[in-house]
Amino acid sequence: MMKISPQTQASVLVESLPYIQKFHNEIVVVKYGGSAMSNRALKEGVLRDIALMKYVGINPVIVHGGGPEITEMMQRYGKKATFIDGLRVTDEKTMELTEMVLSGKIASEIVALLGRNGVKSIGISGKDGQTILAKAKSPDLGLVGTVETIQSDLLMLLIREGYVPVISPIGVDEQGARYNINADEVAGALAAALGAKKLVLMTDVSGVLRDASDPNTRISEIKIDEVDHYIKQGIVTGGMIPKVGCCVSAIEKGVQRCHIIDGKKSHAILLEIFTDDGVGTLIQK
Repeated sequence: MMKISPQTQASVLVESLPYIQKFHNEIVVVKYGGSAMSNRALKEGVLRDIALMKYVGINPVIVHGGGPEITEMMQRYGKKATFIDGLRVTDEKTMELTEMVLSGKIASEIVALLGRNGVKSIGISGKDGQTILAKAKSPDLGLVGTVETIQSDLLMLLIREGYVPVISPIGVDEQGARYNINADEVAGALAAALGAKKLVLMTDVSGVLRDASDPNTRISEIKIDEVDHYIKQGIVTGGMIPKVGCCVSAIEKGVQRCHIIDGKKSHAILLEIFTDDGVGTLIQK
């Protein structure tokens, strides 16, 4: 590990102070996913960073994905994953396996790693307390849902008691039917419902790129009224369109700033939130 001088360390702390003051006791929703979930060292690093956020007075809320792990579990049970427009067709058995992976495996791992860093956390799904009320997205997709409303009482109770909520993106309708929901969508809806100051979406790229093959073409800041232009220009394409759309929706509902960052980059969350330059793409009003 590279050693830095005490003076450099002090400069970093001083630069972060205004951000710590600005976001003290505020809610920041982090969508945790991508390669940062599959690499053990990255996973430990991300959750250590989130623990640090908690210790400096920020209230992080984690929404996690788990697509590759669900696919792997399906293969173990002899089921083939089928996708329509990037969404997994979900029958009853697939839903059962999805819950097993998201709530039983991934959430419990996150809770354990936060606990190792001295942070109290609780894993819940959107079924708990009917936190995420959902409806079916399309008959062709089966038990794939979209968020209708967020009931934030349980989450606010956990935050007030000093816990970091770790949320599996599973919703429920009024009849008790379960739905698998895109984690970005859940993160955006929760950020708006909780009055979060920031929404951070972790991806496997360094943000929105002018040239998808060149990471040096990252756009550091986008205003929401520029988004349509970037889509028409073919700069925001493919899987980045729903991520940016999620950010726009959250901002229109009151979230101040959204960040799209590369979860593979060491300390990306801290660099984006606590430094002047940042490392991802900031989307704001």
